[in-house]
Amino acid sequence: MIDGFLKAAAITPEIRVADTAFNADVVIKEAKDAVKKGAKLLVFPELCITGYTCSDLFLQDILLKNAREELKRIAEETKKLDALIFVGLPLEEDGKLYNVAAALNKGKVLALIPKTFIPTYGEFYEIRHFASGSNKKGFVDLFGEQVPFGTDVLIKCRNFPKLVVGCEICEDLWVPDPPSTGLVLHGATVIVNPSASNELVCKDAYRKNLVSMTSARLVSGYVYASAGEGESTQDTVYAGHDLICENGEVLAESRLFSTGAVFGDLDLEKIAHDRRRMNTFEVREPDENTVVIFSFDEIEKTSIQRRYARKPFVPGDEETRNARCEQILEIQSRGLEKRLKHINSQNATIGISGGLDSTLALLVTAKAFDILGLSREKILAVTMPCFGTTDRTYNNAVRLTKSIGATLKEVDLKASVTAHFKDIGQDSNVHDITYENGQARERTQVLMDLANKNNGIVVGTGDLSELALGWATYNGDHMSMYAVNVGVPKTLVRHLVRYYADTCGDEETRAVLSDILDTPVSPELLPPTEGNISQKTEDLVGPYELHDFFLYHMLRNGSAPSKIFRLAKLSFAGEYDDETILKWLRTFCRRFFSQQFKRSCLPDGPKVGSVAVSPRGDLRMPSDAVAKLWLDSLNDIQV
Repeated sequence: MIDGFLKAAAITPEIRVADTAFNADVVIKEAKDAVKKGAKLLVFPELCITGYTCSDLFLQDILLKNAREELKRIAEETKKLDALIFVGLPLEEDGKLYNVAAALNKGKVLALIPKTFIPTYGEFYEIRHFASGSNKKGFVDLFGEQVPFGTDVLIKCRNFPKLVVGCEICEDLWVPDPPSTGLVLHGATVIVNPSASNELVCKDAYRKNLVSMTSARLVSGYVYASAGEGESTQDTVYAGHDLICENGEVLAESRLFSTGAVFGDLDLEKIAHDRRRMNTFEVREPDENTVVIFSFDEIEKTSIQRRYARKPFVPGDEETRNARCEQILEIQSRGLEKRLKHINSQNATIGISGGLDSTLALLVTAKAFDILGLSREKILAVTMPCFGTTDRTYNNAVRLTKSIGATLKEVDLKASVTAHFKDIGQDSNVHDITYENGQARERTQVLMDLANKNNGIVVGTGDLSELALGWATYNGDHMSMYAVNVGVPKTLVRHLVRYYADTCGDEETRAVLSDILDTPVSPELLPPTEGNISQKTEDLVGPYELHDFFLYHMLRNGSAPSKIFRLAKLSFAGEYDDETILKWLRTFCRRFFSQQFKRSCLPDGPKVGSVAVSPRGDLRMPSDAVAKLWLDSLNDIQV
């Protein structure tokens, strides 16, 4: 549970209808097996001690009596398990029968939560047997102790306070206003649902969407355990469809018609972070709720089975990735279209280097002009060779401009930059930061003045990853009139260009884009070595796939650097060793803080995803904040 992780298990035991002793044996065995595998939160199906399909047998006193006795035995047999366990049974109280979930810990029944909504439609006829627990609140005398009984119960962990569990049962989830809504509004971070949902054609897809989107709406974890093998098939069949979800993401799903447990690593720190970000998520004081406190014996480091994508900004499957690329290109081009239309400009100026970022910006600009019905010849693509330009990038810039149909202009900067160096007393043989940034600023000056001359605007090329690292020259490539790539991380830029190449339908454009994709990322500010690029960005600041991973988990999930390091080790195992990951994570944290001043005065540009750094929107961070806490948290890591 260190780093906020909690391993949950949704368990479908193979039961026998009305055989309470047999069912209790299976529950005990499955519980012990799940805890051995690291689970701390265990959820069994609705009425699993008796079986959901007992029908009128629920009216038999002998079944109800034995269900209570087996609940007591389950509690005693699981006393040594360091876990919170939910198990379902019928319970008679005050002359009425309730469908309840019992919460167990260390041999005690912590609480009894009754089902609120009792279905009486289609194949369901629960009203014949069970009363609604709606608004029930109080205590039940169970095994000589007063046990909280009600739909409002919250079960909170004393030594893991981010874990607050609420419970609803089966049909409760399917109604317009489920109990889980009130439970999370009073502090629940995880909802458990012991269920008995019979199987119908396509119902599994609907159920999966319902559970995942409920977890998204509630910004919570959701553990759903459904009845399966052993239930009566007299009129219905149960497939044991178990689900563990977190804020819209399906962490684990069982195969239909299987038994046993599925496990999911809930990230309660992430849930807390997402709720903090949403000021519309108003958690109320649980003063009207029954709060039950329990403790785990040990807060250990959860063995994480959950896997995180190496490239969280890039969808893994091709179909989704292509759809995402099309949507992002549309967002970028529509943003630029609006800006051009608003200022009544029919011209755009863009610096084209033969690299990925300027290529994407040119493609987006061409798309925006197509939307506006403007000739692409009104796009002025400017190539500005200087000391570090190679033939490969220069030729690709020229070829791409021509294939797109834009107007090409070449401005050789060597003479003007040399004159500038002379003016400020810079030795051209000293290849320091002044040498590099002087070229970058001269390029921006040329673009700005050409835009003025043509009554147009400068379209920026820098991407999200460069802004996160501050890998941009202040008042150089840092500046433009509209920055179309500002919301696109470097790992995604490559896929956008590739998608355009695959779908453009023009062989020449496809060929030049393919070569650009194979070219190393470089600002080309230092002289080439034997005609080849000598300055490779990723050799200097680190692999962009690592930095994009760090960026995503820091801004999207609010993860601490030590936690990011742990996740990166899992995700990049076999590709980068621990020392390399830690080295570049330190670089990322240091640069992210020290370079905020560049992000504080960014030009306008479209947000395209959930991570963005605009000072007017997603990242309102002081430019003089220090990185000490973040860097110090990495000092204790041993590699």
